[in-house]
Amino acid sequence: MYILCKGYLIHVYLIILLYIVYFKLLGNCEGILSCCNIISLLYVLHREVQQMRSPAFSRDVSWRGRQMLRKLRNKCKEFLYFFSLWRKSVQMIGGNFGGGVQSYFVFLRFLVVLNFVSFFLIAGFVLIPTFCLLCFIFSNPDECKVYEVKNTTEIYQYLLDFLSGTGFMEYSYLFYGYYNITEMPNRDFFYNIPLAYILTAVFYFAFCLICMITRSVPRLSTGVSSYSMIVFTGWDYSCLGDRATKLKQKNILYQLQVDLEEESRKRHEADLSTSKKVILYSLRVLMTFLSFGFIGGAFYGIYVTTQFSQVNDVKQGILGFIIQYLPSMVITAGNFVVPLLCDKIALVEQYSPSTTIILALLRAVFLRLVSLGVLLYTLWSQITCYPDELKGNCTLCEYNNNEFQCWETRVGQEMYKLTMFDLLINVAVFLLVEFPRRLVVDNCSCKPVQWVGRQEFVVPSNVLGLVYGQTVVWVGALFCPLLPAINTLKFVILFYCKKITLFQNCRPALRTFRSTTSTFFFLVVLLFGWGLATVVLIYSLSEIRPSYGCGPFHSSSTMWSTVPDSFYNLSNVTQEFLFFVGSQAFSIPLFALSMCVTSQYAICVMMTCILNSPYCAFHGVILCLSSPWQCGDVLCRSFSNCLWEKHCTAKSSA
Repeated sequence: MYILCKGYLIHVYLIILLYIVYFKLLGNCEGILSCCNIISLLYVLHREVQQMRSPAFSRDVSWRGRQMLRKLRNKCKEFLYFFSLWRKSVQMIGGNFGGGVQSYFVFLRFLVVLNFVSFFLIAGFVLIPTFCLLCFIFSNPDECKVYEVKNTTEIYQYLLDFLSGTGFMEYSYLFYGYYNITEMPNRDFFYNIPLAYILTAVFYFAFCLICMITRSVPRLSTGVSSYSMIVFTGWDYSCLGDRATKLKQKNILYQLQVDLEEESRKRHEADLSTSKKVILYSLRVLMTFLSFGFIGGAFYGIYVTTQFSQVNDVKQGILGFIIQYLPSMVITAGNFVVPLLCDKIALVEQYSPSTTIILALLRAVFLRLVSLGVLLYTLWSQITCYPDELKGNCTLCEYNNNEFQCWETRVGQEMYKLTMFDLLINVAVFLLVEFPRRLVVDNCSCKPVQWVGRQEFVVPSNVLGLVYGQTVVWVGALFCPLLPAINTLKFVILFYCKKITLFQNCRPALRTFRSTTSTFFFLVVLLFGWGLATVVLIYSLSEIRPSYGCGPFHSSSTMWSTVPDSFYNLSNVTQEFLFFVGSQAFSIPLFALSMCVTSQYAICVMMTCILNSPYCAFHGVILCLSSPWQCGDVLCRSFSNCLWEKHCTAKSSA
């Protein structure tokens, strides 16, 4: 222990400081506090060990040291608070428009940091090694290995190629086809680009999942607070100045307004007669089927236009550009029209504001993610000649080589076009719709214009735009490695556009909602997008034959086959160690440990189900899965808090 404290403590401090900077970029105060606690405990442990080795051991000195460390921790927290990304802007938005709108911008900030860090991960293991090392160009003797990139000399075509990812951009670092097997000319050094490419993709997905789970845990810990809790403990005494004080007052006002509106809605539904409840529930079921009908029509339109776009692919000119962007246009139109119709349906359903937000999120995410899935299914069916795999062009090369000489780059181009088109649509709406609408409303006094009024900042549709954009990046990251960097720039532009339109063009929302619940469901919806992208990743790695004419896996039967081939090239000692990890001697103790964690999980579900609270149950499950070593303490706290809230609710209703 003394050697650890004396020799390696400085390295532990540096690692924890890096984590503190990362959490501050995310605005995660709980993560910073945990890191500061770890530093404090390590320092105290070091001091205790040194004092125990000396004859003059004083408890008073130890107590003073703890007090000094506590003050140091608070000072460090206050210092790092100023490095939070867009801190003042987010605080101003929360004070003027409430926590619900603020949660959208916090979510957007999280995605900016996530994509920025992911880009450095991809650049460090794939982009920079490919740039520094020389490419070993393989020969193309047979028909399957033909890959031709069409370039042009016309100026306007360069702009079209930039927007569609074709021409001069097709064979570049942007897409999969550029990354070949790479080695130094003297063969003294070899960097396995195929293995690095596939492992970076896997670690990228795992990193995003870990970030989302750790982000959701502190959000779950803040539930519905009682009015006395908000009034007596909600004030932040570190607020200095009139501006910060007024913003905090408005924030507390919004919290009370949301809770009172939710309580009023619950009492109104409880007072309904049986006949009115039957009518209300029947309307809700009917409106649900109607909304699914709209979504199904959008899916059919996407399927038809994608097939038309791939069959009638014209390489040059404006017509070719329109045909290439036709699936993106239909997806964007469906994502714009169908949520508007579902919002009108929500007025008939008469749910509470928070429930309306959740239903709108679920319907819109189902539309956007499944529409993206329809696009991918259509591409996959044409690449693999499904369901007639043994007919046509797939017999010789195991994929449609005539239409898709480098099918990975084609999929990456589709995701690139979706990202660029989404950015262009947001900027165009910002400049050509939102600003003119505000000018017309402010300068025209006629009744129809005043009845329409300024727009509201609709949180569900804006959040689904972020989830959709991030899902597109996850799907295309394997085929377009620089897509996270492009998405980072896109989200930065989107942040400033949304901020300007919020303060200049929007009016305060007529219906408020709770920010804690919405923030949690934002991350849940994002997990749905991550799940869709993971399915695409697994299918691409394990099922489809890589293109013969491009990419680092041209000589492999599947992309994943590179991993076992690289494993058998390792030394015997390394292979024996990895075989031991997969043996019974290692797996049985691991299984016993997992059973202990699973038992804690089962206890959590059983205790929370007694309380008849699905939200608390899911809360406890996430906490236990993220921190299994603290699950017992978490369960006791969560169980006692839920019992206390249930007791207070029953007492107030009585």
